[in-house]
Amino acid sequence: MSYPLALLLLVSSVWAAKEPDRSAKEAGPAPKILIAPFSGVISPVAAEFLSGAVDRAQKERFDALVIQLDTPGGLDTSMREIVKSVLNAKVPVVVYVYPTGSRAASAGVFITMAAHVAAMAPGTNIGAAHPVALPGLSGAKEKEKTDAVMEGKVANDAAAYLKSIALKRGRNAEWAVEAVAKSTSIPATEALSRNVIDLVASDYAELLNAIDGRKLADFDKPLRTAGAVIEREEMTRRQRWLAAISDPNVAMILMSLGAGGLFIELYNPGLILPGIVGAICLILAFYSFQTLSASYAGVLLILAGMVFFLLEIKVVSYDMLALGGIAATILGVLLLFQQQSMGGLAVSWSVIAGNIIGLVGVVALMSWFVFRAYQKKGVTGTEGMIGAEGECLDSTHVSVAGEIWVAEFLEGPLPKGTPVVVHAVERLKLKVKRK
Repeated sequence: MSYPLALLLLVSSVWAAKEPDRSAKEAGPAPKILIAPFSGVISPVAAEFLSGAVDRAQKERFDALVIQLDTPGGLDTSMREIVKSVLNAKVPVVVYVYPTGSRAASAGVFITMAAHVAAMAPGTNIGAAHPVALPGLSGAKEKEKTDAVMEGKVANDAAAYLKSIALKRGRNAEWAVEAVAKSTSIPATEALSRNVIDLVASDYAELLNAIDGRKLADFDKPLRTAGAVIEREEMTRRQRWLAAISDPNVAMILMSLGAGGLFIELYNPGLILPGIVGAICLILAFYSFQTLSASYAGVLLILAGMVFFLLEIKVVSYDMLALGGIAATILGVLLLFQQQSMGGLAVSWSVIAGNIIGLVGVVALMSWFVFRAYQKKGVTGTEGMIGAEGECLDSTHVSVAGEIWVAEFLEGPLPKGTPVVVHAVERLKLKVKRK
């Protein structure tokens, strides 16, 4: 072999060896995926967290955002805020109903169908998107008719909204209307076959491999998810704490604890701690009711019931105020969430019963203390002298509690040193008898 030919072969082999390196360089770094897990009721805290996750994914240029979802539903306003963030996201958003046993119910249906890619794990379900509200207490036909008309308007609005989302994402718009109108709920496999979601994946590895290279209508480049570097977006401590108290049952418990603390403080001023704890609990309860769009009428009725309980301690009403407090509290709870929501918000009857029993117990305990206080004999002043013991000093004076008193002997004169007992007090004179 000639020298030039050998040199040419050597250069060609070196160039071929370097070619994979150039291709790897063109491929760029590994894709980055942000995962934001959320489980619970869709509330303002949920909207803040998930919208914040979308913002972070956009600012830090992640290749995709995966929202891991498990929710029974929640507030319409919070749901719409999340949906708007997802629909206007500048980064692909994947909603993954995971793990097995999770659900995307009510408001969760809207969020799932708004995603660029909708996925579910086996053994999960989606649906039941009909707007619900706790019933009112009035049985009047006019009220029922008005409620029916309002419910129809809200349902039609929700159906149109979900249909528009489904059409934008190319999903089953007919089922979207059915999910709102008939509260239809289907498992993951049926959701896939009916074009409600895009795929079923048992875990994250399967999900990321399945959507890798998928072309999305809103983006020029296909998804890059295979072999991605995964980062997680977790709730802050503040958000976890606010999410915990933004629960109807927790709010009701906080309200009762606040009322109980104030009862104890007002009965025995100066204890300080019950008053501080009660005030803080009431403020937190009011915050929770506000974030949950609670009815002002319901909150006022609950407060009125607590005032009735308090008055029962101070006013002799033969239990009428206590009964009024129980009635006002129950009515207030029933009216508390009468406004339309997307479901998932209600106060458990066990919590209601526990709170009422607790309040009645506190009132009964305070009333018992009051009764005992009235039964106690006075220890100061004129009443405190009756029954006191002393001894006779002479025919007109006795010594009682280390003091010398003018005395009237009800049984006649007694010898000096005779033990006596005070039976009455007349101005500054003690009426005594032999002990």
